Order: sequence, then C-alpha cells, then structure tokens
Amino acid sequence: MTPINQTGFVELNGTKFYYETAGAGHPLVLIHAGIADCSMWDEQYHIFAQNFQVIRYDMRGYGQTALVDMPYAHVQDLAALLNFLGIQQAHVLGCSMGGTTALDFTLAHPERVSRLIAVTCRPEGYEFPSAPPSQLDAMEAAFQAGDFEQLSELEVQMWVDGPTRTPDQMNKALRDRVRAMNVVALKNEALALGQPQPLDPPAAQRLHEISAPTLVIIGDLDRPVMLSAADFMVQTIPNARKVVMSGTAHLPSMEKPALFNEIVLDFLGSATNAAATVATSPYGA
Repeated sequence: MTPINQTGFVELNGTKFYYETAGAGHPLVLIHAGIADCSMWDEQYHIFAQNFQVIRYDMRGYGQTALVDMPYAHVQDLAALLNFLGIQQAHVLGCSMGGTTALDFTLAHPERVSRLIAVTCRPEGYEFPSAPPSQLDAMEAAFQAGDFEQLSELEVQMWVDGPTRTPDQMNKALRDRVRAMNVVALKNEALALGQPQPLDPPAAQRLHEISAPTLVIIGDLDRPVMLSAADFMVQTIPNARKVVMSGTAHLPSMEKPALFNEIVLDFLGSATNAAATVATSPYGA
C-alpha cells in the first residue's frame, strides 16, 4: 500500500482547516486537546504512520485553523475532513476536548468508527460534584485583563501539572510547549466567534449506544472529575476497557509518549511493532 503524505489547508464548513496525513493502512485520526493543537501528537504521528494512515488536524480556533462567526460542530468538521480525504471509516483517538469530540463523532457516525480511544476526557453532559480548581479566580482575572500568557500558565498548572504536583516538579520544555499552544487557543476564544452546536441529547446519556471497541486512557494524577469520568465511561460503554497511566496527568501522550504509544498500538493490534517504533522524547519516557 502506497503511503499517503499530505500537509496543507482545506476549506470546510466555512473555515480553512490545517491538516496533515502520513503513512498507509487503516486510517487513524488524532484529535488534540483543548489546551493544544495537532502538534501535541509529534511523538505519535510518525510512529503510528508506520502502521496506519494517520490524520491529524487543528480544530477550529486552534493552531492554524481560524474561528469564524457562524454555527459549527466539531463532529461535522471531522466528518467533512474525512470526506475530503476519501475516508469512510477510521480508528478515532482523542484527548481531553478531542476525546469528547471523538465520543460525539462515534455516536453521530457509528458506522465510521472502527475503534475508539478516549484519553483523559469527559463525555458532554457528565456531571461530577467537586471543588473548583484553586486557580479559578486568578484565571478569571487574567482573562478579563487580556493576559493570555498568565492565563495559559494557570491552565498548564491545572491540567499539565495536575492537582498534586508543582511546576518545579515538571519538565520545563513540556510546560513551555503546551503553554505556547494554549496561548493561541485562548486568544481565539477571546474573539467570541462562532456558536457551537452540541450533540442533543448529550453523550453522557447515550454512551450505551457505542458498539465500537473502546479504550479509555487516564493518568492517575489527573483531576478527580476526569478520573470519575473514565470510570463512568468504562461502566457505560458496552465494549470498553481502561488503562491507567501512572505518573501522568491530563496529557499522558506527551508526558510518557513511549508507554502511551505501546498502549495504543497494542489496542489497535500492532503490539508486535511497538518495541521497534518507540521514539526517544525530550519530554519523558
């Protein structure tokens, strides 16, 4: 099978999406977190492309994809991108907001998802009573002041460091990388453009409908609401199992990419190739 390698922009649903695709085999879509862009998958993209046709893209309002002032749905955007690429069915892997999108896409288009991987995400509509993050007041003040660098730092503390670690315990290069990606997203969010159209009813009420084999990945140092959501998904999705990655918070694919890659490849049936495709990463093994 001839590898497909494309990088560029395509106009879909009223805006220009940045996308990349590489490799050959069954398609595998990577959907980034809400504090990142598609480059968060740098430690996965070329490795997974040795076994699959991998697609990654910047969702609207993130990275190189602009927001526009019109109604939109991330699920419809993903469907349009797959249609443009001529892909009828794919494995779908999403982290955080990307995982929420992956769940919604699986419910909206069950025939298009062969396997689902939901990473550190919460189904839309899932409620969990918990105390607000300690950074909340400072985050609101930074947003009102337009101090997106400070706001991004506070969100990195909340999500990348997690509730039990301090910034000085973390890899500085990883924190700087996420903070820079998130500044772009926060500036776009402040524009208040577009009207998101949620799935109705929300995913939390419909997870029992998912028939695709599902893997739920959670970091043991993530926020309590995410740990609870992972349990809820495994209990509610009929064909789901959970893997807990120790020593990681909300972005396990960036904190421990080698282990993350092995877990994903094993689930997707490529475990025999995992050892040969583990890459060295400056962000941790």
